[in-house]
Amino acid sequence: MLEVQAQVESHYHSHLVNTLRAEGGTMITGKTTIRLAKQFGFCYGVERAIDLAYAATKVFVGNRIFLLGEIIHNPDVNAQMQSLGIRHLHARPTSSDFEEIGTGDIVVVPAFGAETETIEKIKSRGCRIVDTTCGDVMSVWKRVRQNAREGVTSIIHGKSSHEETLATASRARGADGSGRYLVVFDLEEAEFVSRFIEGGGDPKEFMKRFGSVSSPGFDPVRDLIRIGLANQTTMLRSETEAIQSRLRDAIAKRDHGDTSSFRVFDTICGATQERQDSLFELLDKTLDLLVVVGGYNSSNTTHLVEIGTQRIPSWFIRNASCLVSKDEIRHYDIHIKQEITSTGWLPESSSLSIGITAGASCPNNLIEDAIRRILELRGEKPPV
Repeated sequence: MLEVQAQVESHYHSHLVNTLRAEGGTMITGKTTIRLAKQFGFCYGVERAIDLAYAATKVFVGNRIFLLGEIIHNPDVNAQMQSLGIRHLHARPTSSDFEEIGTGDIVVVPAFGAETETIEKIKSRGCRIVDTTCGDVMSVWKRVRQNAREGVTSIIHGKSSHEETLATASRARGADGSGRYLVVFDLEEAEFVSRFIEGGGDPKEFMKRFGSVSSPGFDPVRDLIRIGLANQTTMLRSETEAIQSRLRDAIAKRDHGDTSSFRVFDTICGATQERQDSLFELLDKTLDLLVVVGGYNSSNTTHLVEIGTQRIPSWFIRNASCLVSKDEIRHYDIHIKQEITSTGWLPESSSLSIGITAGASCPNNLIEDAIRRILELRGEKPPV
């Protein structure tokens, strides 16, 4: 593992970021002030997943190694995995994927986890599994399995197509497949569910909206009697809490003040919450703009952007190459869900204060690259 850690350090380490963090997160270079959030970048779960994937290449020398989907939601890190010789399988493997793997092959399960059916099929092909699933994700699985055993429907606050939510939903069905779940994306969807709980409604209309994100044979009349809220661990805490409150109120209204048919557990990832809290703290300082670095399909990074845009101009970039010039920037628009090009992103002010943060799937070297590029565009001399 010492050899693995040295290799990981060589790929993702940043002396500049470490120095900036040690000096309180503020760097003044000429007329440009860079303010770094206190908590940012790789979390323990991500570091563990990457370490285990690197270790697999050293332990299983001579074996083919496959990665199920993406190790984390960062294209630069996943490209590095490919450079190590790790091959790619779809997150939800196709029949050709399963035909490709066989006895002696190693399959790395990413930090998000994987659906139970996928795991069983991989095992049936005679493969060995390196499971890097984050411990916080497995804590959610424990809760939804408990719901299934006790006849409680799991309401999962998450993105229905996200690998973690798919994995959690598969555990919510329980050991015998009889467990029930329903995925809600946001407060609007939770409001629709709450109104059905309170006063009933048309089950066909309900299933028209939620049929593709609920367990097989889901019946809203039967399956919303007892519910338990769980969540994708990287969702925005404030939204999860609002959904929790709304669902509890719906149960209380239906059951004349009795909320015993509603249960909830705090399953927001600690690292996700720390990064959100640190960003709120950063935004309380004087800033002209915010740059958020990370993979565009990263849920926790997207929520940082959502927080930032409520206060100041915020730019979501994948890496420093997106900072084309002091006028032009390529960035991800979280509303239309695509990368676009904008102009006028970097103010011409003689003095400028810029906030920097990054999601849990972003390595420090990419943060350093972004800082150096900003200073370069400002005509400042970056630190050695």
